[in-house]
Amino acid sequence: MSLYFQKQLKLPNYPQGYHLITDLVVRSIPEIKEIRIGFLQVFIQHTSAGLCINENADPTVRKDFKTFINELIPETYPRFVHKDEGADDMPAHIKSAFFGTSVQIPISGGKLALGIWQGIYLCEFRHHGGLRNLVLTAFGTS
Repeated sequence: MSLYFQKQLKLPNYPQGYHLITDLVVRSIPEIKEIRIGFLQVFIQHTSAGLCINENADPTVRKDFKTFINELIPETYPRFVHKDEGADDMPAHIKSAFFGTSVQIPISGGKLALGIWQGIYLCEFRHHGGLRNLVLTAFGTS
């Protein structure tokens, strides 16, 4: 039997950086326990933040992400034209396109089939991004 579940998750304010949100996501859609084989898609409804899957244990990885990406796409880039919402806005849009706005994770036996060192990151690119909305869609077979 095919199963489909969809939930909205409002994330709290996070500062600029890379934040593990795996536990928040899992707690927000407990119906994944009913899915034997399937997928969870996590989609962020914003153009100045992103999502990715990466290291879930060592926080220095998240610090290095922030350092590298901010050097790769600096707020001080002199040729940006879109500046209406502040110096961090256009770089945030480019970073969002770079990382992407969704991740898809296999569900196996009612659990996310993440690797032992993997977690879901909210990639917050604005200094004050505000509340972020996610759409969680789980689908598969029972």
